Amino acid sequence: MNRARVSIFPLSGALLLPGMDLPLHIFEPRYRALIHDAMARDRRIGMIQPREKGPKPPLFDVGCLGHISEIEALEDGRFNIILKGLARFRVIRELDVATAFRQIEADVEQAPEDEVLHAVERAALEQEARRFADALGYVVDWTAVSRLDDMSLVNGIAQIAPFDPAAKQTLLEADTLNERSERIIQLMQIVGRIERNGGATMQ
Repeated sequence: MNRARVSIFPLSGALLLPGMDLPLHIFEPRYRALIHDAMARDRRIGMIQPREKGPKPPLFDVGCLGHISEIEALEDGRFNIILKGLARFRVIRELDVATAFRQIEADVEQAPEDEVLHAVERAALEQEARRFADALGYVVDWTAVSRLDDMSLVNGIAQIAPFDPAAKQTLLEADTLNERSERIIQLMQIVGRIERNGGATMQ
């Protein structure tokens, strides 16, 4: 791991995983300042979920470092950006800073190598994803899904599925692709049961 100072964007329900893209609309003044700062340095910011609501809520321990791969500056000072996930990080401590945005000291993992699922694991995930999509009325191009590599499939589902913030955090904290895939299947089964029983989703 590499020790680093990371400027962070705490955002509940927004999950960034290594290798994946996350589109963000930046409008708050403190986060506009964050983007200006990142663009003047290395284009990197850390996405992390807050544990609760509030002006300066406590943070979960694990987030993901991202690189601003695309940026659109709007006339009124807002930004549209695409953040590319680089590597997970673990918070060591929050720093006492004068900036409007928060900064932490963190241990940043090495960028993960490509992982693969066993054929039976891949088949189980795709089968459960089809059930889940049908239950929630989602329209999915399954031909395109079948062409995704295992990391893109697993991490893509983790980012876009309507799980609550705590559930998304467990997916981020899974240390292997296999573990993340298993957790996704469990969560889809739980949400599917809630839907069939006429309840709300975990969103």
